[in-house]
Amino acid sequence: MEQDYIKLIFGLKLKQIRTERGISLFGLSKLTGLSKSYLNEIEKGKKYPKTDKILLLAEQLEVPYDHMVSLKLDKNLAPVGRILRGKILREIPLEHFGIQESTLIDIIANAPAKVNAFINTIIKIAQDYSFTRESFYLASLRSLQEANNNYFDVIENEVLKFAKAYHIDLNTPIKSNELEDILVEEFGYTINKTALDDQSHIEGLRSIFVPKTKTLLISSHLDDPQCTFIYAKEIAFNYLNYKERLYTFSWIKFDNFDQVLNNFYASYFAGALLIPKITLSSKIKQLLEQSTFNTKDFLNLIENYNASSETFYQRLTNILPKDYNLLNLFFIRFSHQKGNNNYHIEKELHLINNLSEKEDETKELFCRRWVGVSSLNKAITRKKNNHTFRVNVLSHPKNKCRYLVFTSTTIDENNKNHHKSICLGLLIDKQLERKVAFLEDSAIKESEVNLEKIKNYSIFDSQNRIEQPIALEQLTKNKAIENTVNAITDKFS
Repeated sequence: MEQDYIKLIFGLKLKQIRTERGISLFGLSKLTGLSKSYLNEIEKGKKYPKTDKILLLAEQLEVPYDHMVSLKLDKNLAPVGRILRGKILREIPLEHFGIQESTLIDIIANAPAKVNAFINTIIKIAQDYSFTRESFYLASLRSLQEANNNYFDVIENEVLKFAKAYHIDLNTPIKSNELEDILVEEFGYTINKTALDDQSHIEGLRSIFVPKTKTLLISSHLDDPQCTFIYAKEIAFNYLNYKERLYTFSWIKFDNFDQVLNNFYASYFAGALLIPKITLSSKIKQLLEQSTFNTKDFLNLIENYNASSETFYQRLTNILPKDYNLLNLFFIRFSHQKGNNNYHIEKELHLINNLSEKEDETKELFCRRWVGVSSLNKAITRKKNNHTFRVNVLSHPKNKCRYLVFTSTTIDENNKNHHKSICLGLLIDKQLERKVAFLEDSAIKESEVNLEKIKNYSIFDSQNRIEQPIALEQLTKNKAIENTVNAITDKFS
C-alpha cells in the first residue's frame, strides 16, 4: 500500500471518530496534549503518528488501537477509500483548475455519503452514455480552455523567445523548410516523407514520431502549410521539454491527461508561431473597422500566413477574446461524406453558455439550416474542391440570440472523400456592436435556425439496427491503425 494512502485513511478515520464524539480539534488537543496543528496535519493525511501517539488517541477517543490502524472502512468512508485506492483523483487534472487534492479530500471527508452518491451518479451517467476516458480528458481540456478564454500567455511568450533564439522573422510567412532545418540540426530529427505512402488503411494519419531514433514519418500528400504545422508542433514538444506526448497526428488514444494537455499546448505553440499575434491583431483591427464586409480582404488575411484556414480560425479564438474582449464565441468543425446523411462534429470549443444548438455525446442537434451544415451540402452539390467562404447572421428564436458566423468549407486534406466545414461564431451583443463596424452591412444575409435532429451513432449493437454503429466502427478502425503504427514504430526503431 502506498504511504500516502495509509496516511489519508488514518486521517479520515480520526476525523470521523472525533466528529462522531462531538470533540473539536482544540478539545482533542487538550485531551491528548498533542498540538492542534499536529492533529490537523494528521487529519489532512500529511502526517502519520507514531505508535505511542496512536495509543494515546485510541485511549482518549475510546476506540480499540486495531480499529484505528486498520485500513478497513465503515460504509460511510468505504466509497472514499475506493476513490483514493483507485487513484481517480489523479486522473482528474485538479492542479490545472487551481484545486488542491487535499481540498477535495476535505470535501469528501466532511460529507462522504453525499459525495459518494454524487460520484456514483456521475459514474452512472458516464456508463449510460459510453463516456470514455478520452471523452473525460477532452472535456477537461475544453473546460480549461474556457476558464482561460482560450488564451495562454505563457505559450505566447515561449513562441516569442523561440523566434528570437532561432532568428525566426515573425513578420513574414514561415515555410516548412525553415522549421525542418531546426528539427534536423538542433533536435537531431530524421525526416521520412515516403514511409507512410503505402499504408492506405491508415488514411487520415498525417505523421508518426519514432522516439527511439527521433524519426518523423510524414505523409507525402500534405501541403506546405500542413507540413509546417507538424514541424512547428514537433519543435514545441522539444523546445518546451514535454516528456509526456503523443506520437501520432492525429491522435489515436490518450494514456493520461498530461498527454492531452501537452498535445494542446504544442498545437497552440504551432498556431502562435505560424500566425503571430503581433501581426494578426493589427490586421484584424483594420478588418473590423470597415463599414462593409469585404470577403476578399478576409481571404487575403488568411493567405498572408502559411497556415490552413482551420488553423487561422482557431487562432482567432485566441486573439479575439484577449485583444478585443469578444468572449462569447464558439468554434466548430463539421465533417460530411457525400451520399451519407451524417454530419460529424470533430472539434468544438464553446466560450459561450447560451448556444442552444450545442451537440450532445450521442445525438447532434444542429439544424440542417445551420451555416456549417448547409455549406457542406452546397459544396458537395456543386462539386467544389476549393475553399468556399460565407459570413452570415444566424438568429435563434428559442433563446432570442443572434450570432455573426464565419464559415470556410474545403475538401478534407486527410480524407478526399469528405468535406469539412469550419465555423467561428460570435454572439452579437453590445461589445460586438462596438468592435465590429460592418454588422449593419445589408449584404450579410440573416437566417433563422430551427432544431432538427441529426443522429450521429447508435450506442448499442443489434441485429436489427436502425442506424450504423459508427462509434463501434471507429473503435475498430482506431485499433487497426494503432497496430499498424506500432509495427511502423518497431521498424524504424
